[in-house]
Amino acid sequence: MRNANPRTIVVWTLVALVGAAGWTVLALSRGEEVSAAWMVAAAVGSYAIGYRFYSRFIANRVLRVDKTRATPAERLDNGIDFHPTDRRVLLGHHFAAIAGAGPLVGPVLAAQMGYLPGTIWIVAGVVLAGAVQDMVVLFFSTRRDGKSLGQMARDEIGPLGGAAALLAAFLIMIILLGVLALVIVNALAHSPWGTFSIGMTLPIALFMGFYLRILRPGRVSEVTLIGVGLLLLALVAGRWVAESSLADAFTLAPSTLVVWLVAYGFVASVLPVWMLLAPRDYLSTFMKIGTVVLLALGVVLTVPTLKMDAVTDFASRGDGPVFAGSLFPFVFITIACGALSGFHALISSGTTPKMVQKETQIRMIGYGSMLMESFVAIMAMVAACIVDPGLYFAMNAPAGVIGDSVQSASQAVANLGYSISPDQLKAAADAVEEQTLLSRTGGAPTLAVGVSEIFSKVVGGSGAKAFWYHFAIMFEALFILTALDAGTRVGRFMLQDMLGNVYKPFRNVSWKPGMLFASAAVVGLWGYFLWVGVHEPLGGINQLFPVFGISNQLLAAVALTVCTTLLIKSGRLKWAWITGIPLAWDVTVTLTASWQKVFSDDPRVGFFTQAERYRDAIDDGKVLPPAKSMDDMHTVVTNSTVDGVLSAVLALLIVVVVADAARVCVKAVRDPASAKLSEAPHTESKLTAPAGLFATKPEKEEAAREAARHAERSASGS
Repeated sequence: MRNANPRTIVVWTLVALVGAAGWTVLALSRGEEVSAAWMVAAAVGSYAIGYRFYSRFIANRVLRVDKTRATPAERLDNGIDFHPTDRRVLLGHHFAAIAGAGPLVGPVLAAQMGYLPGTIWIVAGVVLAGAVQDMVVLFFSTRRDGKSLGQMARDEIGPLGGAAALLAAFLIMIILLGVLALVIVNALAHSPWGTFSIGMTLPIALFMGFYLRILRPGRVSEVTLIGVGLLLLALVAGRWVAESSLADAFTLAPSTLVVWLVAYGFVASVLPVWMLLAPRDYLSTFMKIGTVVLLALGVVLTVPTLKMDAVTDFASRGDGPVFAGSLFPFVFITIACGALSGFHALISSGTTPKMVQKETQIRMIGYGSMLMESFVAIMAMVAACIVDPGLYFAMNAPAGVIGDSVQSASQAVANLGYSISPDQLKAAADAVEEQTLLSRTGGAPTLAVGVSEIFSKVVGGSGAKAFWYHFAIMFEALFILTALDAGTRVGRFMLQDMLGNVYKPFRNVSWKPGMLFASAAVVGLWGYFLWVGVHEPLGGINQLFPVFGISNQLLAAVALTVCTTLLIKSGRLKWAWITGIPLAWDVTVTLTASWQKVFSDDPRVGFFTQAERYRDAIDDGKVLPPAKSMDDMHTVVTNSTVDGVLSAVLALLIVVVVADAARVCVKAVRDPASAKLSEAPHTESKLTAPAGLFATKPEKEEAAREAARHAERSASGS
C-alpha cells in the first residue's frame, strides 16, 4: 500500500484480521459448535484482500492494461456481437454467464467430505487460480479481437496443439451445455411458478435492451430500477399464477421444456447482444447477487451452526454415498466452478471480450465476477452444512443405498454413522410441502432446504419454509439458464472459428449465414443429448453427466496453458508463475482423476471396472441398481464404456496441448525474437469510461473534459 493514508492502512488491517479470525476458528475448532458466520468472514476477508492487492498487481504489473488502447468492441462495433457495453451491464452479463450449476451444486456434494476441505479450496482456488484464469484469458482475447480459447491456442501454440485444444474445447462445451440444460429442465418441470417467472424475464430484458439502446441511451441506473421492479413483480406474480386457473398453462412437461430451451438458445445466440442477452443477464444478476447477499446477511443475523463435521471419515476412506473417491482429487473435481472453471474461459474468450469498453475494466469484470461466483459457492457450502447430516445423506445418497422408505433410509443413514428418525425425515418433507426428500440427488434440493432454513428464521418463521424452498428451486433454475444462453452463443463462436480455418467467411463471427448455421448446429447437438436424456433416464446427456466435472477442469488446463504460453511469448517470463502454478496444480488433479476414472479397479470409481461388473451381472442374470431391467443393464455397460473412452480421449488431448505448448515456450525462451504473436495492432481509443464500478474523481474529471470536447465539436459542426 505505497503512499496509503493511515485510514486506508487501518481499514485493510481490519479486513485482514476479520478474514484471519474466520480461518482460525474454522481450522482449529474440533468437537465444539462453529457458527457459519465464521465461514462468511473468512471468505469475505480473503476475497477483499485478493481483489484489492493481487488482482491489481496482475492487471497493472503483469498484464499492463492500457486505457488508451481501443478494444475490439470499440474498433469493430457492429451492433450484433461487437458492442461497447456499459461496464455495469457487462459485469452483470459476465457474472450471469459464468455462474451456472457448478457453484450451486458442486459445494453441496463436496460437503460429504466436511466443510473445511471444500471451503479452503473454494477460497484459495478462486483467489490464486480461478479468478486469475478468467481475467488473463479475457485480457488476451480482448487483445486478439475476441478470439475463442481454441482459436487462440491454434494461433499461438500451433496446428497440433491448437487442433487438440479446439476439438477438446468444443466437445467439452457441448457436454457442459447439455448438463446445464438438463438441470434447468429438472428444476422447471411441472413448476408453473418457476416457468412463469423465468419466462417473464425475456420480455423485461427486451424492453431494457431497447430502452438503453433507443429510448434512453446511457441511463443505466434508470433502466435498472425499472427492470428490478418488473422482476420482483414477476416473482410475486409467479406464485399467484401457480395458485390460479392459469397454472395448467405454465405447467410444462420435460419434453416441452426441451423444445422451448432449444428455441430460446438459438434465438439468444443470433440476436444482437444489446437486445436480449446482455440486458437479461444483467437483470438476472440482481436476483442472483441479491439472493446470495441476503443469504449471507441471514447467516450473520441468525448465526446458524455448522452441523457437518469439519472433515468427515469419507475424506480418507473414499467410500462416500454421495460420490465415490478420495478427497484428492475428487473434492476439487466436484467443486469445479466455485474455485476454477474451464467454462469461464470460454465466456472470457467469447461474448465478454467483444463487449468490454476499456482494458482497464478487465480486472473488475474478469477477476471480480469470479469472486462473486466463489461467494455463491461458499453460501452453497453453508446451506449444505447447516442441514442435519442425517437429512443431508438421506437426500443425497441414491435410492440403491438408502431404499425408498423413511424406515430404510433411517437405517441406512445410521449405518453411515449418523442418525435421523423416520418421523424426522417425514417432517422435513412436510415442512417444505414435498412428498419425500429421499434421494433428491444432484445438490439443488439440499441447497433449497438450507436456504429455507436460513430465510425462514429471518422472515416468516417455520411456516414459511415451503415458500422459501420453492423460491430457492426457482432461483437455481434462473441462475443456470443465463449460463445456457451465453454458452450457446460462445459455442457458436467456437464452431465458427473452427470452420473459419477451412472456409474464410466463417472467420467473421457476425456473417449471417455462418451465424445461423453454427447456432443451429450447436443447439442441435446439445438439444439432441438433452432430448434423449429427458426420455431415457440412462441415455443422452445422462450418459455424459459423469464426465462433467473432469471435462470442465480439463478445459481449465487448456485455458491456463494458453495463458502461460502467451505470458512467455510476450516477454513476461518472470510472471509466468501467475498462471503456471495453477496450471501445474490443475493438470495434476485432473490427470490423476482421469487416470482413476479409467483404470481404477473400484467399480464405484473406474468406468471400465464398472462396465465389467455389470457385464458379469448380465451373464448371471442379475439386475443391479440403478438399472431396473436387463435392457438398462446393457445401457449401463455402454454408458460406462463410452465415459471411460471419452475420459481417456479428453485427457490425451490435454496432454497433447500441454506438451506442444511446452515446446513453444522453450523455443520462445531460447530465442525470444522467434516468438510471433497474433495480437491486433494498437489503435488509439476514443472512448472514456471508468475502470471500476464507481468512477473515481480523476475519471469523473476526464469524462467531463471529454463531454466538453464533444459538445464543442458538435457546436462547430453545426
